[in-house]
Amino acid sequence: MSSPHIKSAAVAAALAALDEGRTPERPVLRAAVRALLAALADQAPGRSVEVRVPPYGAIQCLPGPRHTRGTPPNVVEMSPPVWLALATGRLEWSVAITEGRVQVSGSRADLSAHLPL
Repeated sequence: MSSPHIKSAAVAAALAALDEGRTPERPVLRAAVRALLAALADQAPGRSVEVRVPPYGAIQCLPGPRHTRGTPPNVVEMSPPVWLALATGRLEWSVAITEGRVQVSGSRADLSAHLPL
């Protein structure tokens, strides 16, 4: 976890709340999701895959063919708690896929090589 985004206070606070069985406060969860999305965008620049964590954010990442209009062919979507768990290594990509906790579409929509951050 070398990215400064990952070491943000919001990420630490959101993880602490989840560890205690609480739902993180909305502004904290939003900041944590966006910080970790920014870390992924920094680590895997590109525009071939769209990663969505509604309602807090979405990024495009990974090198490859760029998509500019309409629904992209390569999409990864998950809830904020699942994103925090994947990005920080608390949940494995294969487990999240198997359990249906992440929705993927497209041949490039595999983030396993980039997670945890």
